[in-house]
Amino acid sequence: MSGTRKAIIIGGGPAGISAALRLQQTTNIKCTVYELRPEPTTLGGAIGIMPNGLRLLHRLGVYDDLRVRGNSCSTMTVRSLQGSILAKKEDYVSQARSETGFGYMRIKRTDLMDVLLDAAQKAKIPIYFNKCLTAIADEKKEVKVMFSDGTSDTADLLLGCDGIHSSVRRLYVDPGQVPEYSGFSGTGSIIPISGLPSSASALFTGLCATLTEEGMFILMPCNAANDELFWGFTREVPLPESGDSRDGWEEHHNKVIESFKSNFHEILKNAGGEWGDMLKQVVDNTTVMKFYPVYRMPLGGTWSRGRCLLLGDAAHAMQPHAGQGVSMALEDVHLLSRLLEDPARQLSEAFERFDQIRRPRVNELFEISSRNAGVRRKTGPWQLWLKEVLLKMHYWASWIVGQHNLGVEQKDMIYDIDEEVL
Repeated sequence: MSGTRKAIIIGGGPAGISAALRLQQTTNIKCTVYELRPEPTTLGGAIGIMPNGLRLLHRLGVYDDLRVRGNSCSTMTVRSLQGSILAKKEDYVSQARSETGFGYMRIKRTDLMDVLLDAAQKAKIPIYFNKCLTAIADEKKEVKVMFSDGTSDTADLLLGCDGIHSSVRRLYVDPGQVPEYSGFSGTGSIIPISGLPSSASALFTGLCATLTEEGMFILMPCNAANDELFWGFTREVPLPESGDSRDGWEEHHNKVIESFKSNFHEILKNAGGEWGDMLKQVVDNTTVMKFYPVYRMPLGGTWSRGRCLLLGDAAHAMQPHAGQGVSMALEDVHLLSRLLEDPARQLSEAFERFDQIRRPRVNELFEISSRNAGVRRKTGPWQLWLKEVLLKMHYWASWIVGQHNLGVEQKDMIYDIDEEVL
C-alpha cells in the first residue's frame, strides 16, 4: 500500500486520541476521529498511570504537559479504620522508576483529555463529535462507516477505540462478545483539600488505602498543586437495578447524596482517631458523587475482522484493580504503530501479529486485576482483622527478603511494548 493511508478512529477518549497521534508520528497514516458524545466529556474521576504507561506518554510527546498537572507522589500507606499503619512504602514503584526513569502519576481524567486534545489540535487531527455509528461495510479495498446523521466516511482501516461498550465490536467485529459485570461497583468523587482540617495535607500523601468490612477506601491527591483529593470506595454488590449504565453517572441531587453519605457513615462507624475523623469529613465534604458498576470483557474474544481492529477497553477491558487500564491501551497503540510502519505489510498480517503479542499480557493482567479485587469483598469483623494481619505479614515478609527491591511485584510496570519482536 503506497502513498498516504487513512484510518478512521471511532472513540475520542485516551485510546483513540493516542492512536491518532502515534500513527501520524510514526507511519504514513492520517487519522480522523469520530466521537459519540456531543463534546469532550467532563465525566470521570482521577486515573492512575503506571511507569510503563508514562514512558509511552513520553514517547508520544505529552508527558511534560501531563507532569505539570498530575500528582506524582508514589508513597503508599495502608491504614486500619482506627488509623494504625498496616503497611507503608515510600516509593512503591521504586524498581520500575530505576529501570524506566518514570514513576507513578494520578491525574484527573479531564486533565489527561485536555492535554491529548491539545496535542491532537496541534497535529491537525480532525475530531468530530456527536457522531453515532450505525453501520460498517468492510469492502476489499476500503472500509466504510455510516452515522445516524446520514454522513459516512471511508478509509484504509478502522480502529475501534470506543470503550467497553464498543459500537465497532457490537456492529461488526464480534457482536456476540458482551461485557460482564465484575460483581464490584465503585463510588467516589474529587474534593478540594482546603475544605478539610489543616492536617489533611500531611495525612493524604500519595496513595492511602483503608479496608472495611464492606470494601476498600482509597484516597490520593490528584493534581500537581496537591490541593484536590480523589477518593473512591469499591465494594462487592449485586448488579444495580439500573443495569448497564455505560460509564456510570454523576449524582448531584442532594437527597440521593445525603443517602450515600449516611451509608458511608455507617460503614465508618468503627473508624477512630484522627484518621477515622478525616475519612468522615471527606465524605461530608463531598457534593457530587460518581457511581459506576465495574464491567469487564470476558477473555477470548475476537479483536479484528477484515480492515477493523479493536484497541484498549473495546478489546480487553478489565477491572481497574491492577492500575493498568490506560497503560494497556497505550501499549496497544504503540505496538500497532510499529506493525503498520511498513506500508507493504498486509493488514491481516499486522492484526494477526498484534493478537499474538498482546493476548498473553492481556490474559495475565486480567487475572491479576480480578485477583486483586478479592481484598475488596464483603466480610465480617474477624475476617477483616485476618485480612489486616495477613497484609501486615506479607508486607514485612516482602521487606525482609527484599522483594520490594527485586522488582518481583513490579515487572508489569517495567514491561516495554517497544521491545517486543515483530
